Amino acid sequence: MTEPIPNAQPPVVLSAPAQATEEVRLCLVAITRHGASQAARLAQALPQADICTSAKFAAQFAGLPNRVRAYEGALRDEIGPLFAGWDQLVFFVSLGAVVRLIAPHLRSKDEDPGVIVVDDAGQYVIPVLSGHVGGANEWSERVAEALQASPVLTTASDVGRTLPVDILGRHLGWRVEAPKINITRVSAHVVNGEPIAFVQEAGRPDWWTRSTPLPANIHCFTQWAEVDLGRFAAVLWVTHAEVSEARWAQLSERLVVYRPPLEAGA
Repeated sequence: MTEPIPNAQPPVVLSAPAQATEEVRLCLVAITRHGASQAARLAQALPQADICTSAKFAAQFAGLPNRVRAYEGALRDEIGPLFAGWDQLVFFVSLGAVVRLIAPHLRSKDEDPGVIVVDDAGQYVIPVLSGHVGGANEWSERVAEALQASPVLTTASDVGRTLPVDILGRHLGWRVEAPKINITRVSAHVVNGEPIAFVQEAGRPDWWTRSTPLPANIHCFTQWAEVDLGRFAAVLWVTHAEVSEARWAQLSERLVVYRPPLEAGA
């Protein structure tokens, strides 16, 4: 038996691969018999995920604990509510169809949900939208693991297993402080393998969550005074200290600052 899912719903809690637990509203979307079968398989691994499916295939989700929205009509009429109500959308629909469906609803990478596509054979998991900042890259890897599929990532920092400058430490509550142009320029220096000074004067030490070693171009320091600025293309500075206008000017477009929470041990 199915029940309608309200557009505004409390977030579900799913375990995150990093040490912290994150609140994520996740919905699996299927419109074909085969897609519904694949979605049901994934739903077994993600019992708190919601499901949006064509009414004629809703029976494939019988017996699962997931909430099911069985819609009548066209999927295009569901996209607006899906964008408004969920953080991650996993489509068991062709990539081209998904691109056309979501195009009228796109706003910005800071507002759009993560959008992921699983191919009809269940072999590839593709983050289409908000892959980096919105978390779709990370979720694509988790979905791929559950389906024994291959994630297809194209974001440079994720492919190269290097520092994600714009979201570094986010799982620990770190806040980025820098002009957008700095984030863009410094990200380019990082992915191009140029020497980067990472100065950590505050915050928890377990900020590196990848299974691979820290890239060789990242050089770690515990104090700003230790850094020979002439040796580095950019500086990532984790600190509670005030950064003067003179410092920002000195490192024009080369500095990104991170502000960890002030509580003890953060």
